[in-house]
Amino acid sequence: MARATTRYTCSACGEVSPKWEGRCPACEAWGTVEEDRPALSQRSGRSGPAKARQSVALADVSADEAERIPTGIGELDRVLGGGIVPGSLVLLGGEPGIGKSTLMTMALAAIAQERSALLVTGEESAAQVRLRAERIGGAGKIRVVAETDLGVVVATIAQEKPAVCVVDSVQTLWTVDLASAPGSVSQVREAAGELLRVAKQHGVAIVLVGHVTKDGAVAGPKVLEHLVDAVLLFEGERGGELRVLRAAKNRFGATSELGVFAMTGRGLEAVEDPSSLLGRDELGATGSVVACTMEGSRPLLLEVQALVSPSELPQPRRLANGIDRNRLAMLLAVLSRHAQLGLGSADVFVNVVGGVRVDDPAVDLAVALAVTSASRGVPTGPLVAIGELGLTGRLRPVAQVERRLKEAQRLGIEQAVVPPGAPPVPGIIVRSAGSIADALALALGATA
Repeated sequence: MARATTRYTCSACGEVSPKWEGRCPACEAWGTVEEDRPALSQRSGRSGPAKARQSVALADVSADEAERIPTGIGELDRVLGGGIVPGSLVLLGGEPGIGKSTLMTMALAAIAQERSALLVTGEESAAQVRLRAERIGGAGKIRVVAETDLGVVVATIAQEKPAVCVVDSVQTLWTVDLASAPGSVSQVREAAGELLRVAKQHGVAIVLVGHVTKDGAVAGPKVLEHLVDAVLLFEGERGGELRVLRAAKNRFGATSELGVFAMTGRGLEAVEDPSSLLGRDELGATGSVVACTMEGSRPLLLEVQALVSPSELPQPRRLANGIDRNRLAMLLAVLSRHAQLGLGSADVFVNVVGGVRVDDPAVDLAVALAVTSASRGVPTGPLVAIGELGLTGRLRPVAQVERRLKEAQRLGIEQAVVPPGAPPVPGIIVRSAGSIADALALALGATA
């Protein structure tokens, strides 16, 4: 019998080392290297030689798309690409208290009306799950089992063969074959591998609820994200009303779609028209500019707010909520160089209202206008700003400008500042600016 070996795996990137180190040599993260003992089935080795399998031509493989399972939640189906694919393995991650369990309970309640649905809970008792389900009105036909033993969970799924099974959460599962604690790298990887096998073998769609780290990434080994078919991230401010669901990976659909939810007393409610949540009272106020971002096929209007105040610190603060901090630093450098906006002794705070995180470069112009408006104390007026800002100070065109302008016009915004080449849209005054200096003159000069 082979001697049991011990290896050490980084929970951030999956790098395997023969000895423990305080800092991962691959991703240079501190405190992420953990002991990882292979399972007994892996250590025992194969009893005999492996048998070869006959290969087939790719053109002869049946490519009939399986009928997707609708979750009854339009925003969730949008992010998944139309529903849950039978036999798929989906990973849902989010901060504690963000609403992951509530969202999955609502989806199971809708699925259970026509198909079998199973909830495996490792963090709550069956009674606690029922209390939450009754609060949101979905305690009817959902089957539940409170268990953390991986072998028992796999056997239960194989016996009942539900259409959809939710495991809440994957970090609570453990197997006796491993000596490490539940939630460790080896336990999470073993649980994901076994659940993937039973999902593909019996055609059961399994959703794994996972924790996230302080950086917002899914906790556990990186191989966990490679194993699953889709990775969904549930984001938002715990004290805020809005929740955003986005796909970081999706083998059966696009990763650019966005689902928006509002947390209410009866659970999560899908927001079919997120742009309608844009407040009207402060539009055009000093330091406030409307931006439009494209999330998949949906244009979304957002309010960007900025605050500039004198700093009492040797190094002024640059804080951003909703946009990348490095992107903000680059935009401030462009404003300083090409718009003569001196912010070297001022604190700059930028916030995207609603807790939504934006990675679209088309919001660059809105951020620049909001910061300049806050610095000079001059309001911009109710307008929408669309455009990517280059390091040379020029405004670069962005995709689908016409759809963005139509969305702004639908909500009653009558003016827009965009890069050159934008098509005219009835009902909205489109002003073209080739540089950040021109955009500032149009936005701030018109009000003056």
